[in-house]
Amino acid sequence: MSDIVVAKRYARALFEVAKDKGIIAQVQDELEAVVESFQQNKEFMQILSQPNIDVTKKTALLAAVFEGKVSEVVLNTLQLLVTRGREEILNSMLVDYVKIANDALGRANATVYTPFVITAAQEQEIADQFSRITGKTVHVQSVIKPELLGGIQVRIGDRLYDGSLSGKLNRLQKSLKSQAL
Repeated sequence: MSDIVVAKRYARALFEVAKDKGIIAQVQDELEAVVESFQQNKEFMQILSQPNIDVTKKTALLAAVFEGKVSEVVLNTLQLLVTRGREEILNSMLVDYVKIANDALGRANATVYTPFVITAAQEQEIADQFSRITGKTVHVQSVIKPELLGGIQVRIGDRLYDGSLSGKLNRLQKSLKSQAL
């Protein structure tokens, strides 16, 4: 079975447990913190991936590092992943968990591409506008993309809303080419 399918199954199971306990958002925050800590400390992940280190030592190490810092649900999930030799799917599992949690909580993450820095007030205005469009609470993350020339692009999930000048010029060019034929 592919790691993608496995990660989705673990994410779904973790979500169901978190939902039953009423800690969906907390589990998401904790998972994000754990993944970030693993990314900042590559050696720790290498230790967990070593086949010659006993699994009980690995789970004890996880407990020593994360106990009291994350919920029992997240700690148990981490230990289960290590026990089953699936620690490498943690990043994919986080992505899938966020998708599932956002759908359940009526949230969406939007990446806003602009050719210049936007203010917090502009971010909030964009979030409000796209909340009305999607019917979800939208969280905005800004990315500067100078090649847009002007306007913005907003990506929510797999949908791209293109209000950029470069996008309009591309559409105009395609239109003119199709009319010329």
